[in-house]
Amino acid sequence: MAPLPETHPASPPPELELARKDGTDPEPRSEESEPEEELDPWDLPELRDTGVKWSDLDTKGKVLRVLKSIVKFILLLGLLYVFVCSLDILSSAFQLVGVLEVKSAVPIIMGANIGTSVTNTIVAVMQAGDRNEFRRAFAGATVHDFFNWLSVLVLLPLEVASGYLYRLTKLIIDSFNIQTGADAPDLLKVITEPLTKNIIELDMSVIRDIATGDPAARNKSLVKIWCKTEKITNLVNITVPGFANCTPGALCWEEDGQIWTQENQTETNNLEKCTHMFVYADLPDLAVGLILLALSLLALCTCLILIVKLLNSMLKGQVAVIIKKVLNTDFPFPFAWVTGYLAMLVGAGMTFIVQSSSVFTSAITPLVGIGVISLERAYPLTLGSNIGTTTTAILAALASPGETLANSLQVSLCHFFFNISGILLWYPIPFTRIPIRLAKALGNCTAKYRWFAALYLILIFLLFPLAVLGLSIAGWQVLVGVGVPVLVLAIFVIVVNIMQKHCPRFLPSFLRSWDFLPTPLHSLKPWDRVVTASMTFCRTRCCCCCCKCCKEKEKDEEKDDMKTKDKSLEMYDNPALTIEDEAKVTATHL
Repeated sequence: MAPLPETHPASPPPELELARKDGTDPEPRSEESEPEEELDPWDLPELRDTGVKWSDLDTKGKVLRVLKSIVKFILLLGLLYVFVCSLDILSSAFQLVGVLEVKSAVPIIMGANIGTSVTNTIVAVMQAGDRNEFRRAFAGATVHDFFNWLSVLVLLPLEVASGYLYRLTKLIIDSFNIQTGADAPDLLKVITEPLTKNIIELDMSVIRDIATGDPAARNKSLVKIWCKTEKITNLVNITVPGFANCTPGALCWEEDGQIWTQENQTETNNLEKCTHMFVYADLPDLAVGLILLALSLLALCTCLILIVKLLNSMLKGQVAVIIKKVLNTDFPFPFAWVTGYLAMLVGAGMTFIVQSSSVFTSAITPLVGIGVISLERAYPLTLGSNIGTTTTAILAALASPGETLANSLQVSLCHFFFNISGILLWYPIPFTRIPIRLAKALGNCTAKYRWFAALYLILIFLLFPLAVLGLSIAGWQVLVGVGVPVLVLAIFVIVVNIMQKHCPRFLPSFLRSWDFLPTPLHSLKPWDRVVTASMTFCRTRCCCCCCKCCKEKEKDEEKDDMKTKDKSLEMYDNPALTIEDEAKVTATHL
């Protein structure tokens, strides 16, 4: 018998390899083929140091690498400086738009917690090129969103019903004899003030008067105009209704039927105006505040994107391998549960150093995308970042003057206990870590339909807040009348989805799936076809227009070249020489 030819396993076709790299599940080639083991897209990929090793570099390469690192570090410090200055200007802008009481500030604090997570969500969209990286990055960003939203959904109704945050922080403030911290050092104020004072300066005396309830201060501008003033105290004669109203220890007499006394009166003389850019602007405080708000937000977003890109370029190669090994390693049993709380401390400390939770969470988002940090480890880091930003606010409040110390400290403590309450709700027990599961589900959805990420940003951070604001302006009756049915419907859908997955036998037959609804109401596939067709149409139209424009431009250039050639021929053609040449040719033929 002839020996059988050796058989080798067939290599998969290139399109399947591309599909796997793209993150999609390849279809089996035939029904008889064995199903291949599917890789979990949430598993961290193996990182390899693809850069040139230090030992392989020559002297010039080593010098260039060191210089690049130094330049990147200097740029990082500069961007952090501008970022912190923008935060200072942003706080001034909010003060110009309105000074609030503590009870009114508590819901705004909750909303601000949600708003801070939009930056790292925008950063995650930048990794949409690779499907699996985008899946992990978007989940790493939105786990912060889900934590904040779930905390607000539970704690805001509780605060409205009981005022527990306000009462708890009020009890703490009243229990301790807290002294003013006016002489305490203000963090980073020394280095940021040279820049910020040339942009805007606020009159702190007006803010103190508003905080202490002076009605006359409501009509004063918060924008500081005169930076150098002089107070002169003079003893003047005034009239009083009776002798009982005379100034204690001062002269009191009656003259021409009126009772006179002496009183010290202070007069303020303005000596020198401030140098900031709004000192000569004849604008109301609201207009100045909105201008500063727009400029500071633009500077914040720009600096944040550049900081993230710099950090992403610096945390590559062997550095990324080391970070992955350190951050994703758990303590040995039975102390594995301590690792998450230690990660919270790391997140809080790093946020305290950079003075912003947005910087820290936006910096770890690309690391989650490329597989350096797992989603389960990014979650406690993010929660610790929330705590770190509140400690910064508490220290800033302790440096407030005595008149506003209590209110400032109470607001910062409300922020602190809000985040602590959220952590107690959604972290200690593994079953309650719902934000991780929701973030993974959203990551899978956006990896399949990438346009959904833009829709998510627009809906969650723009349209939904505007809708709630509009309903609240219309009145609390309208807000409750519209909001409660929507909330009940959302809870019903969530509960049914959970029961469909875990215990469908307890549901009626028609609720065991959403197939009884029109397809666009329970699937994104029809919407994906519409979006894909629209993008294809726009791309085709743009390409056609560009091609037509290019062809017309080429034709015009060709016509111009022909005209130029004709002109050049006409310029160098000599009629006299042409006649002589023709005569010579005729004579030769004869």
